[in-house]
Amino acid sequence: MKLAQSLLTVMTLFFVSCLSGSLFAEKPVSSAAALQPFVDKQELAGAVALVADKEKVLSVEAVGFADVPGKQAMKTDALFWIASQSKGMTATAVMILVDEGKISLDDPVEKYLPEFRGQMVIAEKDADHILLRKPAHAITIREVLSHMSGLPYKSAIETPTLDSLPLAAVVRSYAMTPLLTEPGTHYQYSNAGINTAARIIEVVTGEKYEDFMQQRLFDPLEMKDTIFWPDAKQVARLAKAYRPDAAKKNLINSPLNQLSRPLSNRHRRFPMPAGGLFSTAEDTATYCRMLLNRGELNGKRYLSEAAFTELTKRQTPDTVNRSYGLGFSVSTDSFGHAGARATNMEIYPSKGIVVIWMVQHSGYPGKGAQAKGVFSNWAIEKFGK
Repeated sequence: MKLAQSLLTVMTLFFVSCLSGSLFAEKPVSSAAALQPFVDKQELAGAVALVADKEKVLSVEAVGFADVPGKQAMKTDALFWIASQSKGMTATAVMILVDEGKISLDDPVEKYLPEFRGQMVIAEKDADHILLRKPAHAITIREVLSHMSGLPYKSAIETPTLDSLPLAAVVRSYAMTPLLTEPGTHYQYSNAGINTAARIIEVVTGEKYEDFMQQRLFDPLEMKDTIFWPDAKQVARLAKAYRPDAAKKNLINSPLNQLSRPLSNRHRRFPMPAGGLFSTAEDTATYCRMLLNRGELNGKRYLSEAAFTELTKRQTPDTVNRSYGLGFSVSTDSFGHAGARATNMEIYPSKGIVVIWMVQHSGYPGKGAQAKGVFSNWAIEKFGK
């Protein structure tokens, strides 16, 4: 009997212990605590994780390493290539011109870029022949910003890197390339479309695209580390990029081979509106806080309510399976964009927060990919309304 009672007591204590270690486990008190296990298992090299609301940054923490072999700790001011997160920023600049009445979203691109006049669409294609026809309508600014124009991802001349040619030359090559699909009917993720919209900024304003971005967006928002050409000091803060090895057990270096080197060279590297920007977590958060405030920040309005709505509402029709606005992926409760090396910005209007995830990874293991989800869930649960 005593033995049975002892066994029952042991089993009860074991059961209570299991409950306390699982169902009743304390939630991580910080984003770093939530993410550290991924670093320990070499599923994540390092990250900067930031949460902000309309007024301020609520939490910003760094975890892991900016340089794994060198054991260089990740810092909150680390610089990252944000790649396609540049799309939303470029679309914002376009909407500034819409607000000023200088362009309309439904204007045909050829109104500003005459090289697009007469552009054709592929009607039929096989191994030996391509049959072209005139599209039902010329592509519009709205369509190039929402990936509904039929333009390809890039043109044949954008090689070996995406930043090796001036914007005007690259966009001219898009005009010479047949559309893949009828405008307005299919979603085709397209750097070419965003770059074309940026070229319209140059033609309408008479300014270089990069100068317009600097003067109308980055400088007013005090985004001091958001740039196409990081200087030597900024490069020293650039987090190195990683990918899993063949066995998917360790992380190895993964160079930014879509871009030319050196990154600071303004003579051989050109700004890529669809994906060329570098930034920090806090700079990106400042931009996102402006959007969380529906186009306004610190008493200055950057976008009208109407422009903000166009930017962040679904522009793709229900007939396509991608929900995209103008330069942003959109859902029922958030909008934002990811970058090629897994950076991400998410704006949650209903929850009143911005979630910024900064890493430099490509093809990293499933558990590492889960790290971003773990952080987002932590941020929403801790700070969301």
